[in-house]
Amino acid sequence: MVDGLVGDQLYDRIGVGYAATRGEDPRIASAIDAALGDARTVLNVGAGVGSYEPRDRELVAVEPSQVMIRQRPPNSAPVVCASAEALPFGDASFDAAMAVLSDHHWRDRLQGIRALRRVARNRVVLFNADPAQAGKFWLTAEYLPQFVDLVPEPYREPGHWEAELSRALGDLRLVSVPVPHDCRDGFYGAFWRRPAAYLEPAVRRGISVFAQLDRAPVRQGLARLRSDLETGSWEARHAGLLDLDELDLGYRLVIAEITV
Repeated sequence: MVDGLVGDQLYDRIGVGYAATRGEDPRIASAIDAALGDARTVLNVGAGVGSYEPRDRELVAVEPSQVMIRQRPPNSAPVVCASAEALPFGDASFDAAMAVLSDHHWRDRLQGIRALRRVARNRVVLFNADPAQAGKFWLTAEYLPQFVDLVPEPYREPGHWEAELSRALGDLRLVSVPVPHDCRDGFYGAFWRRPAAYLEPAVRRGISVFAQLDRAPVRQGLARLRSDLETGSWEARHAGLLDLDELDLGYRLVIAEITV
């Protein structure tokens, strides 16, 4: 594994071309927008190239990687180069604070979550995968079991992630967000019904897991996947997936309402 690479360091190294495969999926965007409720001002932390930033709200983005900032569209929200753990904003500066598929890369995840709680007046919205479910996805279980080693030990226990979030944010709701079979955002679980996509270098470059794992097991895992696709054994094992329009892979919306 690539030791010590988190957040800005990781994406400064692998983020070139990230926007090519990590487009916004409208169904996920709609779920995030609904979770933001009536928030007029929003802070998006770990904003990357600007996906999932609602256009009809006053939004400020926070992103630590210059490589990612340079890929933001010209008409995207104003961006501040800073880290989640040290947000340069006063208490209750925004109606809502959000983070989408980013908090697992923060140097201190819990400190960053608390910072979101500090700057939000009304609610915090997170979208990410429950880390305890990382090993259930067929790509991990059958081809990249080393991915589970990237998950810190406590987070592998069912319920730990939710309990930690609750301690930092107070009462919260977790909403399941199934992944569409034709998901337009090429994150790790997006190609669950399109396994050949994982063999494409451009797709893998948009998925941080592949940069964090040692190259040898990745090569071996992908070689097994290629062989299984050629022989039809992958389809034989996963025939039930091919009729599904969406699949629950553990991705959740976390919605915490702020009460004084």
